[in-house]
Amino acid sequence: MHRRSLLRAAAALPALGLPAAVRAASATTLRFTPVIDLAFVDPVYSTAQVSRNHGFMVFDTLYGMDSNLQVSPQMLEGHVVEDGGLRWDLRLRDGLLWHDGERVTARDCVASIRRWAKRDALGGALMAATEELSAADDRTIRFRLKRPFPLLPTALGKAAVPACFMMPERLANTDPFKQIPEVIGSGPFRFVADERVPGARNVYQRFEGYRPREGGTSDWTAGPKRVHYDRVEWTTMPDAATGASAIQSGEQDWQETTPHDLLPLLKRNRNVTIDVLDRLGFCCNMRVNALQPPFDNPAIRRALMGAIDQAAFMTAVAGDDPAFQQTPVGFFAPGTPMASEAGLDVLRGPRDWDKVKRDLAAAGYKGEKVVLLVPADSLAQKPLGDVAAGMLQQAGMNVDYQALDFGAVLTRRNRKTPVEEGGWSAFVSNWQGIDWLNPAGHLTLRGDASYPGWFESKTIESLREQWLAAPDLAAQQRICAELQQVAFQEVPYYPLGLYRQPTAYRKQITGVNRGTATFWNVRPA
Repeated sequence: MHRRSLLRAAAALPALGLPAAVRAASATTLRFTPVIDLAFVDPVYSTAQVSRNHGFMVFDTLYGMDSNLQVSPQMLEGHVVEDGGLRWDLRLRDGLLWHDGERVTARDCVASIRRWAKRDALGGALMAATEELSAADDRTIRFRLKRPFPLLPTALGKAAVPACFMMPERLANTDPFKQIPEVIGSGPFRFVADERVPGARNVYQRFEGYRPREGGTSDWTAGPKRVHYDRVEWTTMPDAATGASAIQSGEQDWQETTPHDLLPLLKRNRNVTIDVLDRLGFCCNMRVNALQPPFDNPAIRRALMGAIDQAAFMTAVAGDDPAFQQTPVGFFAPGTPMASEAGLDVLRGPRDWDKVKRDLAAAGYKGEKVVLLVPADSLAQKPLGDVAAGMLQQAGMNVDYQALDFGAVLTRRNRKTPVEEGGWSAFVSNWQGIDWLNPAGHLTLRGDASYPGWFESKTIESLREQWLAAPDLAAQQRICAELQQVAFQEVPYYPLGLYRQPTAYRKQITGVNRGTATFWNVRPA
């Protein structure tokens, strides 16, 4: 059945036809459809956005970030900066508890920061500037720095993946490249592990011991996190059209990502609100494996840039409405201070396929197999992968299209072996604009081989260090323009454009925050 027909059939079902148990539960249970299954429950181990959203339910952060990208104390009551910016004392709020009833201590937080910093680009920069990180007492986290690091609150409070989530010391001592053995946080919800059904369902209950910040306004991950539902159920749907049908019928309350082509139909339903929560949108890319042929050759990576048709990628994901897409896009999120026009001309104009083929041959491409990993269960990444496969084939490359579930892609992309031994050549992904704000926290723009693809560049790393030491905004922008020019030459990945993602929720809920999907402040209408 065509998915629009499926939706019309669902819309014809009266709300009173729902089981009484469902109607009764709706006052205390929020039913949510995430974009994709929660394959990994450790939001430091995984860079998946769904793991980050799960993380903010269960864990908390020392600082929070509002929808204007400003940070403020969250688990902290405040901080004191002394010794010319070289000593920071962060003071925890009184009465914070873990879900197991134990008190949150500075020792827990120190261990959590250390674990997170080994997986995060900005966290790594913070620790490189840190002489000593310690717990001065049970409620005081102390940084003694080698040099001033004014981005310290931003690093500890950013909402981009991976966020700096606090967890008990015993869990924070887990190898950051392995998952934690249990999910215990101090956030507003507890994870109900025994109700989890991988691939189908995850359940959260209000944590009665959580103490929201006093005063202020709830805004994304900042401000008081007041919970109005006793229970939140995440139900993974087989496809986005099924999720949209569930919103139409009232079976679900909120669908995280709604297909762009279904918006006209959903907008006609007076019981459904359509919204775009994240004004920065989603930046898309194709990451290639710099360890294995053919993309271990920078000249081949550079030659393929001529094949990138960003408009084709974005139309496949978001349709042709310009309100929901933007091209050309470089290596920083459009509309943010570090974005620039530097080098973008290579992405403008029609693609010359004959020239691309000649350039690839001249660069040394000899028909090597290109294994493309595509998450078949992802609303956005599946069409990105389909366009990428067609583009690579049109450029004359020998493409092996591997359609896998999202979790399998995340696992396989960690392999460094040749394609003949189960390795890979390229994968597509989407990142929120907050992930591409600047060189400090931009994981895929690093030149230190820390992220799958294992790209290295002394030039990019040097420019990143210069950015961190830059005296003002103008200097930062100049460095980022130069860095973008270098990235177009060395090609850590291919930027594929930006799209804005609508969400849909029933009008029986209110208080949905800007930014990503968060579950505090949301209440029954």
